[in-house]
Amino acid sequence: MKKVSDYIAEFLVNLGIRHVFVVAGGASLHLIDSIDRNPDIDFICPMHEQGAAMAADAYSRVTGNFGAAIATSGPGATNMLTGVCSAYYDSVPVIYITGQVSTTRLKRDTGVRQIGFQETDTVQIYRPVTNYAVQLQDAKDIRYELEKCCHMAKSGRSGPVLIDIPDNIQRENIDPEKLRSFTPQPKNPISEKLISELQQCKALLQGAVRPVIVLGWGIRLAKAEAEMRELLEHLGFPVVPTWAAADMFSYDNPLYVGTFGTHGTRHANFAVQNADLVLSIGSRLDTKATGSPISTFAREAKKIVVDIDQSELNKFETFGLNIDLKINMDARDFVLWIKKEMADMRTKDISRWKKKISIWKKKYPICPKEYRSQKSVNPYWFVKKLSQQCAENEIIISDTGCTLAWMMQAFEFKKNQRIFHDWNNTAMGWALPASIGAFLAAGGRERIVCVIGDGGLMMTVQELATVQKLRIPIKLFVFNNRGYSMIKQTQDQWLDSRYCASSEEGGLAAPDFLKIASAFDFAAVNITKNSRISHGIKKAFDYDGPALCNVDIDGDMRVIPQVKFGRPNEDPEPLLDREEFFGNMIVKPLDVSMK
Repeated sequence: MKKVSDYIAEFLVNLGIRHVFVVAGGASLHLIDSIDRNPDIDFICPMHEQGAAMAADAYSRVTGNFGAAIATSGPGATNMLTGVCSAYYDSVPVIYITGQVSTTRLKRDTGVRQIGFQETDTVQIYRPVTNYAVQLQDAKDIRYELEKCCHMAKSGRSGPVLIDIPDNIQRENIDPEKLRSFTPQPKNPISEKLISELQQCKALLQGAVRPVIVLGWGIRLAKAEAEMRELLEHLGFPVVPTWAAADMFSYDNPLYVGTFGTHGTRHANFAVQNADLVLSIGSRLDTKATGSPISTFAREAKKIVVDIDQSELNKFETFGLNIDLKINMDARDFVLWIKKEMADMRTKDISRWKKKISIWKKKYPICPKEYRSQKSVNPYWFVKKLSQQCAENEIIISDTGCTLAWMMQAFEFKKNQRIFHDWNNTAMGWALPASIGAFLAAGGRERIVCVIGDGGLMMTVQELATVQKLRIPIKLFVFNNRGYSMIKQTQDQWLDSRYCASSEEGGLAAPDFLKIASAFDFAAVNITKNSRISHGIKKAFDYDGPALCNVDIDGDMRVIPQVKFGRPNEDPEPLLDREEFFGNMIVKPLDVSMK
């Protein structure tokens, strides 16, 4: 006989999970105790359940396997929710376990709000943002539900799962040999319709003269990176990755154009918007990728979208974007099929198209030379210098806001570097607890580079204590502009630069981060001038333990370029002279571009 909580700990070990992120509470103690008693798995104690959920999310992203986090009932479960959303919207398979009040104290169908202390209907809260959410009602179902959770987390479009376990069931004894198992349904064979669509895709690839390939996070989820690189080398087509796939290519790869979209690079947007074929693999093409209105996206191109989620394919018609070919398929399966077919695939000569893209890249660099000569810290110049000092195989964690946009526009990736972010939920503060999960997932490699804004850091600042407790050699670069610059940029565009709730003057606090570093026993570095960037980065890197580098950035710095709502992606602010703009357009400019 075995205690249920012991069975759960052993189950997690057999999945290859070596760390579980936990916050103790009355309804989770047996689960945590069982993990402590198992020699093959450790628990890690973040300071907040949100941090636990985010750390588990990053743990899964780095390992390519499951992550796991445990919280107690009520506020423990609700605190974890933001991190669960981060995993859900990025299709990350994480096992979230919540304790629950004993079955004898459940409200059931009484109509009251609560019977047991800290009772909350966790399953109903989590159901919209998980692949599967269930409350265990019988100890004998533990194997079935855990196996079903694992299947649902990685079946089709992957994502997090939740199992809510009442306290008394955690303490029950079971006979593992008598537990029923979960048997998944077999996969459907490839259909004739899909085969026909793949043949159409091949024909469109063969006929393109101005093609671009959009690569998304789905390539990573499908573990198709190596096959995708081989395919691209054969095709020779220019690549415009979404932010989540930007680290798949070194910045000097001749096929790499740059990131595109409303916060992308000007040259990459010219390439996408002037293309005659866009093949998107593993990207949901959200509105930050397409711009608004969505109908302006690559409007004269044939568009092929490959996505494992049929609902993502169906949405385009609803929102007004015509997609010529929608292929409902796993990204890896698609790439393998195209690779097999490419032996006899002859494509058009696209040398003129590649030359045009090369001209755009040289003409519109994201970090022009004049940025270097500025006295105060220019964030684009900082990111460029940071990328120069980061090593190959480095793990970089970025937070949201202008920090993320500056990183994804200007960072020059090297071979085997990885950057992680919660790309779709993009929660302020994700990067710090994610750095903890990433460090442990990577086996305690030398360091983690974390770039975060002052606002984001204050959302999860308590996790500095967790970093210090574990002595993680995190190098934390805080873009300190004393406010929310991306919000301020929107206020510039629409609200006459009234910085309510986005600046010190508008109500925000601006703490002294060097004092915060001292309080948590971090080494402290301060960068206030462009000329001291390289020295400051090296100083932070040279410390053996955790270091916080305060990067003092003027509050007026903005994301440049950025597409204002209502303009097509090829026409971001600051607007080019109209004659120059028209000279870059191969397809017909829209009326809004002429204003």
